[in-house]
Amino acid sequence: MKQNRVHADQNRTAALPDPDEFDETLSELDGANEDVRRLRPLTVLELLTESTQPLTLAQLAGLMRVPKSTLMRLLQSMEKHGYVLHMPAERGFVTGPRANTLALKTLRGTNMRRACRAVLRNLVNRLGETCNLTVPDAGRVLYVERVETSEPLRMHLPLGTWVPMHCTASGKLFLASMTLLERQSILSRQVLARHSPHTIIDRQELEAELAKNMKRGVGVDNEEFVRGMIAVSVPVHGPDGKVVAAIACHAPTARLSLDNLFENVPQLRSAATEMGAILFPES
Repeated sequence: MKQNRVHADQNRTAALPDPDEFDETLSELDGANEDVRRLRPLTVLELLTESTQPLTLAQLAGLMRVPKSTLMRLLQSMEKHGYVLHMPAERGFVTGPRANTLALKTLRGTNMRRACRAVLRNLVNRLGETCNLTVPDAGRVLYVERVETSEPLRMHLPLGTWVPMHCTASGKLFLASMTLLERQSILSRQVLARHSPHTIIDRQELEAELAKNMKRGVGVDNEEFVRGMIAVSVPVHGPDGKVVAAIACHAPTARLSLDNLFENVPQLRSAATEMGAILFPES
């Protein structure tokens, strides 16, 4: 048991942002205490965004070189206003809904957002079904861009909508791409709620399903989130090869079968490559 805890601690340490990456910025600000104080909320958000898991008060204080008592007051204020969330059972802090909404609004107002939307629009024109750009967000799936089909029968999900991971194509893809430790950390904080008769709510059965998703590199929703709706998703990779987003296509079973959607996977992968070039133009 002690050895397992040691391995877990090593994995958690490896997932944290490298404090050396912030040394140059912090050293430049050492002589400007007022500027440092003003920038602390942004530094907190930057660290939480860079981390693959929640960060505790002690971890944040160490990375920022700030007394825990001082940082605790800042975190309490940020939590009050919705910029961070304190996870249960002392698991640490993650970005809150207000920070995520701010990031989404920023993306919408940039040329990058228009370029992402153009990729999805071209994809919808070829496939005839709704396509989305999604990202993992604090144990959920966040819709950051979306182009609807012109067909009258469709599912409407506004930008900024969060959906569960365990029963959506993008969510299952994100879970499948995580390390076992990361996935267990996410799932341990969630109830596998039943959203349709086909939702997988048994953890062992879900793990088996995720293994299939990992093997084929495609996320699948077989009427698991909404009855009568199916979806497939493919990963968008960052410069380091990690899955940072997903492109998903969903359709009603009245119009397409899951096999029909699988036929579109090569075009989805091509669009994902385009999307990666837009999100990481210098990589």
